[in-house]
Amino acid sequence: MKLSIRKKRVSRSAGGDFFLFVVLALGAAFMALPLIFMINHAFKPLNEIFLFPPQFFVRNPTFNNFSDLFILMSESWVPFTRYFSNSLVIVIFGTGGHVLAASMGAYVVSKHDFPGKKSFSTIVLLALMFAPQVTAIPNYIILSRIGWINTLYSMIIPAWAFPLGFYLMSKFMSQIPDTLLEAAKIDGATEFSTFWKIVMPFVKPAWLTLMILSFQQLWINTGGRFIYTEAIKPLPAALFQIAAAGVARQGVFAAVQLILAAVPILLFVFNQSKIVETMGTSGID
Repeated sequence: MKLSIRKKRVSRSAGGDFFLFVVLALGAAFMALPLIFMINHAFKPLNEIFLFPPQFFVRNPTFNNFSDLFILMSESWVPFTRYFSNSLVIVIFGTGGHVLAASMGAYVVSKHDFPGKKSFSTIVLLALMFAPQVTAIPNYIILSRIGWINTLYSMIIPAWAFPLGFYLMSKFMSQIPDTLLEAAKIDGATEFSTFWKIVMPFVKPAWLTLMILSFQQLWINTGGRFIYTEAIKPLPAALFQIAAAGVARQGVFAAVQLILAAVPILLFVFNQSKIVETMGTSGID
């Protein structure tokens, strides 16, 4: 069974549709300019990177920036595969834990009544307004007290408390009819089986979107405040360290930016319809 989304019928003339199409196309082209520049920049030879005035498009594309990056990575005393596996562990367990924690919390708040429910929802909503930089010091103090500094736990566990996930899941779950859940319980379903076998399939677009958003956040996280040992640093930290070693490595730095951005962009492109559906249903613009 699929959640139905009410669509408002819009009446416009053909001229109005064309005008709207042109405006949206111009807006999309303008917003795509930074991405196009980043792709071209990664393939520029060093002499084109330092041209003044800067050139938007590459004239003589080259793969030297990428080959230089892989040569530098191979010379590091920590293998490239170690950095990559660290990132993989952080992304898999951070994303999985976030989706599970947000789903279970949203199910309790959306489908059960308990004292303080409204206040709890308000606190989560207020948490959306705080930038990560604001909570950096309190997070560091808490992780330091429990001894998780310089461990992968410091990257994985805090990701589970991302408030946007709770908000998205609660918005979706509140649309599931209570009578459906009551019918399942009359048929003998336990609380967990009701949540796992009935509620979660209903909100599939929401948790797929949540997985993508969480992946994007964790993939580019360098762990700079929490991880100091070289052997447990994630891949972005290693790439930025290599690229930040001087002006001569500006080409490598451009290649690093493209590699780090490529994975989240591809994920978004292949799951665009689900993300748009989720944002439209939850009321997020």
